[in-house]
Amino acid sequence: MKTIGLLFGMEQSFPPALVERINSMDVPGISAEFVKIGAAKMADLSRYDVILDRISHDIPFYRSMLKNAMLTGTRVVNNPFWWSADDKFFNYALASLIDVPVPRTVLLPSKEHPEGTSSESFRNLQYPLDWDAIFEYVGFPAFLKPHDGGGWKQVYKVNDPQEFFAAYNDSGDSTMVLQANVDFTEYYRCYVIGRKHVHIMPYDPRNPHHLRYVADFSLSPARKKQIEALCEKICSALGYDFNTVEFAVENDIPYAIDYMNPAPDAELSSVQEENFEWVVQTTANFLIEQARLGRAEPKEFTWSQFIGKGRRGARKK
Repeated sequence: MKTIGLLFGMEQSFPPALVERINSMDVPGISAEFVKIGAAKMADLSRYDVILDRISHDIPFYRSMLKNAMLTGTRVVNNPFWWSADDKFFNYALASLIDVPVPRTVLLPSKEHPEGTSSESFRNLQYPLDWDAIFEYVGFPAFLKPHDGGGWKQVYKVNDPQEFFAAYNDSGDSTMVLQANVDFTEYYRCYVIGRKHVHIMPYDPRNPHHLRYVADFSLSPARKKQIEALCEKICSALGYDFNTVEFAVENDIPYAIDYMNPAPDAELSSVQEENFEWVVQTTANFLIEQARLGRAEPKEFTWSQFIGKGRRGARKK
């Protein structure tokens, strides 16, 4: 029997619905359950053939446990080695090199010294920064946001240098990016499962959280095809098998705004019933597909083997 495990936190609707869906499909030799784990023994064979990770970004114990599980062939969605290494600024830079439109973006050092550091730790940093050149490149209005954050936390819209410095001074020891504003006429949030299954949802980040999936944007066939291709390109480049990608459309150009969301919102109360049904069924199909492949036993024990490990990078059993 191959076992699919679901690792999650405060979610209420998606995890039980997904486990129930997988089990109701009655696939011979495959079952799903919530992950149960105690203290993890090093290099111990995990009982799970596949794990969908929804929470390790908040729980370091889970992140280390998942890496340990991969040593013995568990297929983890998403890869915890890559997830640990990734950040949004890298993603913006990568996208700009693979012909995905992205707004002009600059990486900024933290306003305050991270704990355990001092001014001497920043000896290589230019001081003061050339703020005039930065503002000229990005322009105003702009968004100041964490380079690796999520959930719309610490996101500031700034309209001029004065508003920028007020927000920057409030950002503490977070490393931030300043990104050009996109005055969008359409906005889409897209589930991407298995790097190829794309579900496009009109989305309005200006609405209250519970109403963001209630939007008036009209998705034309041409736009649908365009966005699907960009989603596949982004997620293939980054290696994420469960992700959301957001696009803001200005002057008919879909700018990729946010696409490092390896544990995206999938709660029924916020994403609405039609979107919820799609993500539950598509995820169930994909995890079953992964379980059928068998354990992904390492070919060799090197860091590069694991950070690049996925459906194409491991030996089937």
